[in-house]
Amino acid sequence: MTYLTGASLAARPAGVRFADLLRRNGILRLPGAHNGLAALQAKAAGFDALYLSGAAMSASMGLPDLGILTVEDVSFFIRQLARASDLPVLVDGDTGYGEALNVMHMVRAFEDAGAAAVHIEDQILPKKCGHLNNKKLASADDMAAKIAAAVRARRHLFIIARTDAAASEGIDGAVARAQKYLAAGADAIFPEALTSADMFREFSSRIKAPLLANMTEFGRTPFFTAAEFQAMGYAMVIWPVSSLRVAAKAQERLYAALARDGSTQSTLPDMQTRAELYRTIGYSEFEALDASIARSVAPAVI
Repeated sequence: MTYLTGASLAARPAGVRFADLLRRNGILRLPGAHNGLAALQAKAAGFDALYLSGAAMSASMGLPDLGILTVEDVSFFIRQLARASDLPVLVDGDTGYGEALNVMHMVRAFEDAGAAAVHIEDQILPKKCGHLNNKKLASADDMAAKIAAAVRARRHLFIIARTDAAASEGIDGAVARAQKYLAAGADAIFPEALTSADMFREFSSRIKAPLLANMTEFGRTPFFTAAEFQAMGYAMVIWPVSSLRVAAKAQERLYAALARDGSTQSTLPDMQTRAELYRTIGYSEFEALDASIARSVAPAVI
């Protein structure tokens, strides 16, 4: 069914559906999806919720992840994922796009776009990827005020407080900040860029709230599976930029072959066929909604 038929699950607020998923047994797996097509592919693979990464959005726009995106930029991506997949989407809210009133505006805008959850981080602008050096932190009190503002503005959005303090303040500083953010009303905590299983386990032993783990590639965190994160006490795990990394590498190979050969023929084995694409996006289902459109038939592969 397409989103045009009114068969959406959205009669139940996305944030409520997200919270329901967290109450199930097992860790909630949240693969990154950087556009609507990726969201459909993740859903087809069997995932129940998605993650929308600020780094992936920025990179897809040809920009670095330095807090350049606006609320409206992100809302455009949220609408794609939520509309295409009808799955709950956890959104990277960066630093909240300003202070308390800006955070409240972000919460309402993201809810209106279809988001289920958001995480807000305790960096100051210009913010950096959590796995890079020399991150600058806001005061814990200022961050707690942002969390309180987000909670006050939300209708259903699930609020996750991210702390980047482990790198500069150690595990004790990250734990202290997390406790303050929970007291301000956060529903869950995201300790960013922990560097060992011992750190993950210690953090989870000291914070009694749902926890989010970040399994990004090429970062400071060693590779762990979803099951390993669950065993360490985590309720959610994201793979934020994986889909974009794979897509970008494939595009790089395509353009190199096209420049070299003047043809895409050598890359055909790596391509989704027209028929496969049409099945993924539900092409015939859209056509069926309008009897004036003759059903399209993909040409036979030559």
